[in-house]
Amino acid sequence: MTDSRQELVQRLFSGTGETYDSMVYFGTFGCDQSWKKKILAKVPSASTRVLDLACGTGIVTFEIARRLPRCRVIGVDMTQEYLDVARKKAERFSITNVEFIHQRAEEVSFKEPFDCVTASYLGKYADLKRLTRNVKGMLKENGLFIMHDFTYPDNPLIASLWEFYFKLLQTAGSPFYPQWRTIFYELPQVVRNTSWLPDLVDSLRECGFTRITVERLIVGSAAIVTGRIGKPEDPDPTGSLPG
Repeated sequence: MTDSRQELVQRLFSGTGETYDSMVYFGTFGCDQSWKKKILAKVPSASTRVLDLACGTGIVTFEIARRLPRCRVIGVDMTQEYLDVARKKAERFSITNVEFIHQRAEEVSFKEPFDCVTASYLGKYADLKRLTRNVKGMLKENGLFIMHDFTYPDNPLIASLWEFYFKLLQTAGSPFYPQWRTIFYELPQVVRNTSWLPDLVDSLRECGFTRITVERLIVGSAAIVTGRIGKPEDPDPTGSLPG
């Protein structure tokens, strides 16, 4: 991640750790919960090691750990404040098969490979070429990479509603959640400008990922991309988590 990307993340999310879980739920009208269920459903059920990049406060990390109690789940995030919240959750809920590491997604490295790597809301901030190379080096043969993030709607009507909603957050939300003011004002431009979706697909192909899929969500306002390490004709190894 370049310094400008790191500075952007720090500027947007500083001071928001304690309110992140509630804001991400209510700010997306509960869609975030639905999107994360879709991510969880794609995680191979026989996984023994899963890496959750940009784990934030551990929403996906903990769900994987609960559903796969024999799996070691490692969450990585570059925002220490969010990791502090995640570690408090792990202690409060007595979840012992998780670990949290303060590191950039493009730079983190492990000797023992993973069955699956997940990432939510990372695409628009990441150096995707570096990220995909790094992820490939950490996955087992037939390992699965899952990435989810916002996308700007293609439909003009949906896009106008999207723009109106952020205007509403800026005017009505900022007084109640001042720590989110910077996000309310700057995130829309970040999403408008990002080309993470086609860029990620291109990067996955260049890195040799196969069986690449793209699932558009909620009238084009988000997407989930998956790719595997292995030959295109290789069978899927185990299936996915039960819903």
